[in-house]
Amino acid sequence: MSASQNSDVRTLLVKIFGKDRPGITAGLFDTLAAYAVDVVDIEQVVSRGRLVLCALVTAPSAAGADEGELRATVHSWAESMKLQAEIISGTGDNRPRGLGRSHVTVLGHPLTAESTAAIAARITETGGNIDRIFRLAKYPVTAVEFAVSGAAPEALRTALATRAAAIGVDVAVVSAGLHRRAQRLVVMDVDSTLIQDEVIELFAAHAGCEDQVAEVTAAAMRGELDFEQSLHARVALLAGLDASVVDKVRAEVRLTPGARTLIRTLKRLGFQVGVVSGGFTQVTDDLRERLGLDFASANTLEIVDGKLTGRVTGEIVDRAGKAKLLRRFAAEAGVPLAQTVAIGDGANDLDMLNAAGLGVAFNAKPVVREAAHTAVNVPFLDAVLYLLGITREEVEAADAAEAARSGEAGPTGSGPAPDGGR
Repeated sequence: MSASQNSDVRTLLVKIFGKDRPGITAGLFDTLAAYAVDVVDIEQVVSRGRLVLCALVTAPSAAGADEGELRATVHSWAESMKLQAEIISGTGDNRPRGLGRSHVTVLGHPLTAESTAAIAARITETGGNIDRIFRLAKYPVTAVEFAVSGAAPEALRTALATRAAAIGVDVAVVSAGLHRRAQRLVVMDVDSTLIQDEVIELFAAHAGCEDQVAEVTAAAMRGELDFEQSLHARVALLAGLDASVVDKVRAEVRLTPGARTLIRTLKRLGFQVGVVSGGFTQVTDDLRERLGLDFASANTLEIVDGKLTGRVTGEIVDRAGKAKLLRRFAAEAGVPLAQTVAIGDGANDLDMLNAAGLGVAFNAKPVVREAAHTAVNVPFLDAVLYLLGITREEVEAADAAEAARSGEAGPTGSGPAPDGGR
């Protein structure tokens, strides 16, 4: 056991404050090196150009050196650098963190002091301790992550979900551990999630039956029809439509802001990405090719002699079918179900959201928000990256590096990338 691991050994907490500039960290440890101290812990934060550097070190062990001399030397060095120093005596390392460790991600648009206070208070009420906080993104939403210990992740998730809904912020709780850095599978719903549209409505507009389709959809939402019944009823209204409308609908589909950023970032990280949809393969197959998706499954409109027949072929992708496909994709990807992320907005997605390791309700109906593991209520799909601990700076750095390799101009960091789907 090293001296720094002994709980009885004398240690010093050296804290440095002031304007940040290169060389401060090296200068501090050069100063401490003369006293043959061991480094037990280091933490450094820079906010708006101001530095806070904390170093936990063992008491001096060099022959003839004492703590008083070390203190005087550090203070003298700090003064020469126009910094402030504080040195606190104690014994041993930091106290062990409590069992039950979580990453709590908070998204605000904006993130107010009032909402931050409410989240921090609820963490305390559950028995949790906030060990560390850092910012993941400053636009298009503010995202911060709390490292929390001492509270069971499930209890923390339950406690924070109700509070977050009441104060208008999004909160996700993910268990800490190696699994967060492991390869994952992300599976998304399509209509009103990956894309801004409802594909059946785009087809209906070309058939001139928007009102009838809306009536069937409303009946399904009232519980008068199940998904399969409503699907058949709505598709029947498309009978006789020329198959050329498929290309027109594909051209009309609008990606959700942040969709491209989400997918390309996940792919760079080695994640596999798929979609499941109660819509149609005529659209999802095109999205799979355009976006480089690994998996895609949906219902298929039957086309005979160049006309839509008003029927679908094959097994229906409904609520239960989406969860089944998530499991199938996970098995094919070689990813444990606990390492999957599912994203959706409707009741039809609930089984899939609950089956995944992390279920994200994206701008969802209230019943879905309440049942999912977490909710994102901002209109940017790439906000899901923050729930995985990926920062906006890392995304932009990867984009810039890719642009440099391809000789193209990349995002500047001052706003969203030019692509409408970001």
